Amino acid sequence: MDKFIVSARKYRPQNFESVIGQAHITTTLKNAIIQQQLAHAFLFCGPRGVGKTTCARILAKTINCEHPTPDGEACNKCTSCASFNTGASLNIHELDAASNNSVDDIRSLVEQVRFPPQAGKYKVYIIDEAHVLSSAAFNAFLKTLEEPPPYAIFILATTEKHKILPTILSRCQIFDFKRITIKDTVAHLQSICDKESIKADKAALQVIAQKSEGCMRDSLSIMDKIVSFSNGELTYTTTLEHLNILDEDYYFKLMESIIRQDLSSAMLLYADINGKGFEGDMVLNGFAEFIRNLLICNDEKVASLLDVVEGFKGKYLEMAKNIPIPLLISALNILNEAEINYRIAKNKRLHVELTLIKLCYLPQALQLTVENQSLSKKKLIETASVLPFKQIQPFELRKKEKKPAKEKEPDKKAVLLVEESPAEYKNKPSTPPPPAETHTNILNGKNKESVRLQGLDKIRQQYQNSVPKEQAIPLQTETLQQAWEVFIAQLKEEKNPAVQSFEMATLKVLDDNSFYIFASGTIEYRFIDSNKNNLSEYLQEKFNNKQLQFYITKVENKEQPENSAPQVLSAVEQYQKMIENYPMIQVLKEKLKLELDR
Repeated sequence: MDKFIVSARKYRPQNFESVIGQAHITTTLKNAIIQQQLAHAFLFCGPRGVGKTTCARILAKTINCEHPTPDGEACNKCTSCASFNTGASLNIHELDAASNNSVDDIRSLVEQVRFPPQAGKYKVYIIDEAHVLSSAAFNAFLKTLEEPPPYAIFILATTEKHKILPTILSRCQIFDFKRITIKDTVAHLQSICDKESIKADKAALQVIAQKSEGCMRDSLSIMDKIVSFSNGELTYTTTLEHLNILDEDYYFKLMESIIRQDLSSAMLLYADINGKGFEGDMVLNGFAEFIRNLLICNDEKVASLLDVVEGFKGKYLEMAKNIPIPLLISALNILNEAEINYRIAKNKRLHVELTLIKLCYLPQALQLTVENQSLSKKKLIETASVLPFKQIQPFELRKKEKKPAKEKEPDKKAVLLVEESPAEYKNKPSTPPPPAETHTNILNGKNKESVRLQGLDKIRQQYQNSVPKEQAIPLQTETLQQAWEVFIAQLKEEKNPAVQSFEMATLKVLDDNSFYIFASGTIEYRFIDSNKNNLSEYLQEKFNNKQLQFYITKVENKEQPENSAPQVLSAVEQYQKMIENYPMIQVLKEKLKLELDR
């Protein structure tokens, strides 16, 4: 029994022509070989499983081939090519940087570079997953990478180009590998199935290609697994079951239920999906992708972006014609919000069911209107209607007369009767009172001004009438000094220690709203500053001026000249001044045996 080899290794490309989906890179490398313009360092970067390491091995084999073809391919017949194919060549050295990323590993590699090849032209060093190398290892590799021997070629392969140091990038020729398209993947899988005599549905191969997301190695691994499960047959149903993918027929049925606003069918369909083990977030994400495909089908310019199984393309195009675009956009918004909040929802199933309820009643909540020959979306709301009021006929004040019930005439209109006490009629003439003013007369007559004055206007008028208009008292030296003395008296009643500081301070009026307070020292300044809030409130109330403000200035003389700066006292003079105002400081100095710094 032969040993089984997975398809990813068995059908690994052996020359540039067999590399799938990277023609822009293979053509460049073949031309460089033909023209003998090979760089000494290459950097192959791109997604996983797209052929970076494979192209590096093919390049190493081709440049050492003894009889290369005219188009730059290896002959696969010479001794060098045979040794490369069997993995016995001494001219290729592969280093897995994921497990050998230290400085010592790079130093041992650099030491090997000194020895020329025993057979062949070049020694090729392939460093896979180069982004895992440490900064110290990169720095140890810089000089050799910049100026290697003429027989040495370095090829670095990485999936994360942004992690490579800029000094390394500047020393390499960079080749960006792209994802393999679904069309190329399906064609390659079909060729392998033909070689292996595997019966495969094209729809199944397309599903595998979509699931691999441009990675050829993943698609080959998935195909091997499904073929082993299905005993050599690759069917669409088996592929969906094995990859845990929901069939798109469910999405078509769900969309039809939404269009018909058939909530019961949608709920039963989701119950069937949930019973098969599919998670709610997978349903939401798959349905959002389904609606995205419907949106694409509405525009011929982007119809090429429709990436689905060929058997469903006609069904997509047919359904997209009958669904308005605003409905699809609103459904996408609902699904996007539901998918974001799915993780924090406690009851996952209820969360998905609420989303289906919103979607089913979405056509009822939207209305398409044509405005300026374009479609727009509007919410349906009940139009505001005027309440029907009955017109009231003018009425007169009349005395209430007691009449028997049989004399009541039903054909006459109802009138409002105001009953008055007999005492009110004693001094009144026998003539009837004048008719009262009706509502219409009030609006059109002399009281029109008072009826208009309602709501906020009436409140403003009442406030203006109630608030007395008082003018602010301008600041003058005499009035300010009187107010200052009254405030000092209040401080004395409160036994505030700042009384002496306020008594020693001098005042100077600047204008009607501001004045200066000159404090005779640091301590006085601090006492006044600590009471400035109370002083400000008192003065603003006293002068009826909310804009009144003052500035506290520290000076050494009470009489402050108008255009001269305050004199600065020395430390000794300040101490003597403090002793004059506070004799206890001298006692404290003597008890603590302190000395004054001069």
